[in-house]
Amino acid sequence: MDLGLKGKRALVTGASRGLGYAVAATLAEEGCHVAISSRNVEKLSAAAKQIEEAHGIPVAALPADMNDASTLEELITNAVDALGGLDLLVTNAGGPPPGKFETFSEEAWVNAIDLSFLGHVRLIRAALPYLRKSDAASVLTITSYSVKQPVPDLVLSNSIRAATVGLTKSLSNELGEENIRFNSILPGWTKTERVTQLMDARAQTNGTSIDEQIAKQAAESALGRMGEPHEFANPAVFLLSPAASYITGVSLLVDGGISKGIM
Repeated sequence: MDLGLKGKRALVTGASRGLGYAVAATLAEEGCHVAISSRNVEKLSAAAKQIEEAHGIPVAALPADMNDASTLEELITNAVDALGGLDLLVTNAGGPPPGKFETFSEEAWVNAIDLSFLGHVRLIRAALPYLRKSDAASVLTITSYSVKQPVPDLVLSNSIRAATVGLTKSLSNELGEENIRFNSILPGWTKTERVTQLMDARAQTNGTSIDEQIAKQAAESALGRMGEPHEFANPAVFLLSPAASYITGVSLLVDGGISKGIM
């Protein structure tokens, strides 16, 4: 299937590694012009070079911190300047730290809201003037399957990522008449550095090893394993693409069947 992505212009945040990187690389593979962003300049430059070498398409590396509101509008402007416009926006940020409810101060809650919710708000708000000029405008927010089924010891993520899904659905209704599509994608446990860090935290708490925690978590999914980044990136890129032109307001689980609810 031709996804219709050749020549489209995309910005992916949180893309120096993990799921964001996988999405950016797959977009480049489909012929998109891509800009990527993260706060780690060294890792970001390395990721851009790797995508360029793999797919022969220049990649703009634009450092920015999702926690720093003052830089996100500038990020959108720089992406538009580098790409010559903007058709696709993928808003992605690292998750807040693990822990139980009573371990977190109010400051920790505010910081988590700033990172895992307001980062999406700020990027979308800054991007809208440029998306309105596109004939294939599409926004994808990356959240987590925890918005459907809360994950133990991730109370910050469980609570705050649900707000992003509410935002995404609301914007799909509000801006559908302008032909701007908004969808959210909900990954399950996928083999990324972030997941390794979470498994390490569990191992230290429980006095076990990371491998034991990974095996235990993987066994909870219907497929009995964790996902690979490309298994997340493929449906993400489809949702972004013109091939999905009649899909908006969807929260798509890509979780190997770990969510047990019907809806």
